[in-house]
Amino acid sequence: MTEEKKPEIEFPCQYPIKVLGEAHQELNEHVIKVMNTHAPKITESDLKISHSSKGKWQSITVFIIATGKPQLDAIFADLKTSNRVKMVL
Repeated sequence: MTEEKKPEIEFPCQYPIKVLGEAHQELNEHVIKVMNTHAPKITESDLKISHSSKGKWQSITVFIIATGKPQLDAIFADLKTSNRVKMVL
């Protein structure tokens, strides 16, 4: 029995990053600040924001052109520095 290899991502590529957290302007500002640091070519059309039915939670999906694993690791680490962020996918 052979172990299957994970498919490798070929960079550069379009890559979605989803941030889940408390719905608040600070969350939006934090996500945009991190993305402008690590993927400065994003535009408003690269963002998709969804709210929970009661409005307490929010998901922000950002579509970036990922250049490599170090970039993605840095984005994930910086996003998690806000206490408003509950999960990054």
